[in-house]
Amino acid sequence: MNAFDDGMAVRREVLGDAHVDRAVAGTTGFTADFQSFITRYAWGEIWTRPGLDRRSRSLVTLTALMANGHWDEFAMHVRAARRNGLTRDEIGEVILHAAVYCGVPAANHAFAVAGPVLDESP
Repeated sequence: MNAFDDGMAVRREVLGDAHVDRAVAGTTGFTADFQSFITRYAWGEIWTRPGLDRRSRSLVTLTALMANGHWDEFAMHVRAARRNGLTRDEIGEVILHAAVYCGVPAANHAFAVAGPVLDESP
């Protein structure tokens, strides 16, 4: 396999087929290079590295997205974290822990974004 194929496989495993299918269907001539880039690089080169398991990568990703206020991506990765085995309580602990480093307003918003997402899944 190559970085694109590896990346697409991991992307589907972590984000789910429905999400990836929507992203692929929404690809335009304008966004095609970007979709290829994130599939090859983020998913095919970084998420496939052996140094961290997927649970750990989800912990890091949630914190980085919270720190930067990327709330749509944060919600998407809350879902991904559940797929990667994190519990509702563990996700809450990530947000609480990150509050010290990212700030209380960011944590407050992260809880507001994560709550409804977590209510969607068991």
